Amino acid sequence: MAYRNKKLLEAVRGLACVNCGAHGTHAAHSNQIEHGKGTGIKASDAAIQALCPVCHAELDNGKEMSKAERREFTYRSIANTLIQLIEQGKLVVEP
Repeated sequence: MAYRNKKLLEAVRGLACVNCGAHGTHAAHSNQIEHGKGTGIKASDAAIQALCPVCHAELDNGKEMSKAERREFTYRSIANTLIQLIEQGKLVVEP
């Protein structure tokens, strides 16, 4: 069963888009199978990206990126989302 956390999704929605910097982001789930994505199944909430509606639509349905580019974009976006969450104090690891 995939990890789910509503508070994490809310925190991501408060970030700027990690691709273009726009505000009003979605908590976009990865489309990679290794993150738990399957037919009719969203990937883990741990593999989310702060993306504006335009960047989210391009990632999911756009024609500009190859499969390899989508994969690289996803990994970079997840990392940058986690960096923003941690640096803004919205994701804290208890000692």
